[in-house]
Amino acid sequence: MLRNFTLGIEEEYMVMDPRTLELCSHEQKIVEQAHKIIPEKVKAEFHQAVVEVGTHICSNIDEARADVAYLRKTVAQIAGDMGYNIGASGTHPFSKWEAQLITDHPRYFEIVNEMQDAARSNLIFGLHVHVGMENREMALHIANSVRYFLPHVFALSTNSPFWEGRNTGFKSYRTKVFDKFPRTGIPDYFASIEEYDRYIQLLVKTKCIDNARKVWWDLRVHPFYDTVEFRICDVPLTLQETCTIAAIFQALCAKIYKLRMQNLNFIIYNRALVNENKWRASRYGIDGNLIDFGKEAEVNTRALIFELLEFVDDVVDELGSRSYIEYTKEMLLNGTGADKQLAVFKENKNLHSVADFIIKQFLKDC
Repeated sequence: MLRNFTLGIEEEYMVMDPRTLELCSHEQKIVEQAHKIIPEKVKAEFHQAVVEVGTHICSNIDEARADVAYLRKTVAQIAGDMGYNIGASGTHPFSKWEAQLITDHPRYFEIVNEMQDAARSNLIFGLHVHVGMENREMALHIANSVRYFLPHVFALSTNSPFWEGRNTGFKSYRTKVFDKFPRTGIPDYFASIEEYDRYIQLLVKTKCIDNARKVWWDLRVHPFYDTVEFRICDVPLTLQETCTIAAIFQALCAKIYKLRMQNLNFIIYNRALVNENKWRASRYGIDGNLIDFGKEAEVNTRALIFELLEFVDDVVDELGSRSYIEYTKEMLLNGTGADKQLAVFKENKNLHSVADFIIKQFLKDC
């Protein structure tokens, strides 16, 4: 019997001027108003043009879907009443980071002071998925194993082809922007939770960080909660895409757990090898090839994602997530958010049309 792998979903949204479609500061008015309706679920982010939302601890993916839908609708309604538009994309198609204001908060000023333009230019929007664990030891075991699959799911989430008015040639340029930060990317393998804790303690002792939250890997054992936190994905255009990606991460955790209970394990791959696949996913999304390290050969990304679905198939019914997992096939057929943004640009040759499309997709499926 599988344990209850709870879910928490965090999304970062862009606030836009409805006339120019540029990113714009909402002066925290959206957050202040949201706190009156849904306290503790909406908060400010580093840039004033960003709003972050987070669900409560959800017992299953249906509950998470309902919560994310409510958050999207509520934030969109509050923003609309104030004269703003809301959208979800890993990067804005044309707004420049140099023109955006930093949120007035000591923590953010501290980050700017340390990281300078690496922080100021970090105008990106991500999806974080927390999957609940029975303890930190199990969380680390699962994190070690699921690292291999991060590029596969990341490829599905790619939703940031444009940056400051340019077609970057990447399906996810958001990851290229974030790479300028320290302690990012695919994490290393840790043999035990004690080894991981010693690593964090060393960073704190040597003043690299003042707390474990400043480890910004694509996947981490959360420093304060018994969760595995997946941080690699662009924020998706739509609710359904977000929930499908969250369901895949949950199913992967449940599958690795099930193997562990059978005294089995998934092979552990070197971080450098997984990074090769992450780069390919950021560049080509689902349209390229990833490396199958078992076969030591390039394999079509879509084919590998289908293999991932087969790998988790025996846990999805117990999790109640089959309909979400099945939607992956629609995403493979119709393209990722990046593919859709690029199609709009190809048709209209206008990045304002892309921004308008992002806004119109925000409440789809809600």
